[in-house]
Amino acid sequence: SANPQVGSVSDTVPNKVPNTVPNAGPAAPETFPLGAARGQLHENYIVAQTTDGIVIVDQHAAHERLVYEKLKSQMTTHGVAAQALLIPEIVDLSEEDAAQLLAVADDLRRLGLSLEPFGGGAVAVRETPAILGAVDAKALVRDILDELTDLERSTSLQDRIEAILSRVACHGSIRSGRRMRGEEMNALLREMESTPHSGQCNHGRPTYVELKLSDIERLFGRT
Repeated sequence: SANPQVGSVSDTVPNKVPNTVPNAGPAAPETFPLGAARGQLHENYIVAQTTDGIVIVDQHAAHERLVYEKLKSQMTTHGVAAQALLIPEIVDLSEEDAAQLLAVADDLRRLGLSLEPFGGGAVAVRETPAILGAVDAKALVRDILDELTDLERSTSLQDRIEAILSRVACHGSIRSGRRMRGEEMNALLREMESTPHSGQCNHGRPTYVELKLSDIERLFGRT
């Protein structure tokens, strides 16, 4: 039976981008490791053709990983770039939850999220990570609070930051159910090829599977 290959945990994709020859013109899209987009299934999966088979990509999981890697890269330099909200978003919480968030306000600011106490259990969100664009600040804050609650017993600040980054990345990624244009799908494939660890999502699941043409032919009894 045909066994599809899943996204490589060892992340070999970025090392397989084809070499280009000067004045020879661009490489054919199919020659790239993740191929050329040929369509979208159920507004969730990108189907791409390679030189020797097909690749099926989970668009949300793949883009979430790309956003996560960008956020991590920004964190290692000058912190995540932030965008100021024209009007601060007020989030009503319990006093206990608000205190839990404000206790890590400095860490959240490094992640591009700036918030301040607003009386009682309310907090005012003044800045959000720029990479997210227009984002539901209330939902973002509540997701981060959930993550902090889950990691309450963790003593590792790095683990806590990476878990929060993962939550933030989810808010900035292409959603399941979104119809994508061909150029958008191909741009996502090319970015995956140049991004470390893009073969698996932030939760350890594969972002794509590969099926060789020989396996497809075997399914139809052609070999």
